[in-house]
Amino acid sequence: MSELLTLSPLLQALLATLFSWGVTALGAALVLFAKRAHPILMDALLAFGAGVMLASSYFSLLAPAIDMAQAQRQPAWLIATAGFLFGGCFLLMADHIMQRCTRRFPASLQGQRRSILLVSSITLHNIPEGLAIGVSFGALAANPTPAALTASWMLAIGIALQNFPEGAAVSLPLRREGMKRGRAFFYGQLSGFVEPIAGVLGCLLAVSVQTVLPFALAFAAGAMVVVVIAELVPESQRSTQAGIMTFATMAGFGVMMLLDVALG
Repeated sequence: MSELLTLSPLLQALLATLFSWGVTALGAALVLFAKRAHPILMDALLAFGAGVMLASSYFSLLAPAIDMAQAQRQPAWLIATAGFLFGGCFLLMADHIMQRCTRRFPASLQGQRRSILLVSSITLHNIPEGLAIGVSFGALAANPTPAALTASWMLAIGIALQNFPEGAAVSLPLRREGMKRGRAFFYGQLSGFVEPIAGVLGCLLAVSVQTVLPFALAFAAGAMVVVVIAELVPESQRSTQAGIMTFATMAGFGVMMLLDVALG
């Protein structure tokens, strides 16, 4: 762990988001070998990742945002609340605009609307995930402790876990609609390509402009909570084993909370 602290936050943010992108590609690669993935396993990964991300939204993003705002003599209650709500509203608004745009596709593309919407939706939701990872690692510049480093990597691992079924959720439906395996894999992994870009930008912002770091952390937390509530939990709860999925979400939250409390 001490060796990782010697690496720059930017490099770690890049490595972490490349890892999460790689797991997306691994999930998308299922289309090359199988017609379908085991639904209970995919749902369980989504549910566990949702729990980790939900816990990370507070322990890795929102709580540090409040502490940093107080240390910088900013109104912590206002910065944290405004950033959190802005992050959530931004993602909801972007999702709404995207869906309206796809409804206006020409008649020749309406048959592909579902596929385009699927790829676009997961790609859009990967942006705040990459941003959250980047901002979390960027915060290490102000708080380079083993606990903060562990929390940042746990956040990245939690996001990567739910990226695996997301990659499969793009490539497998595209294959079922007649797309060739190689092309379906390409679009599946492409949905995660935005995470390294967003991660690097988020880290650069956090490192270069320390005064906006509390707002940026809260913003990323709000966007992540929207992803969890609007996408991951409902998707996992469609499983025939909803009780197991609920426990998986609780387990993900518990693991993240345990690590943060034990190491913090």
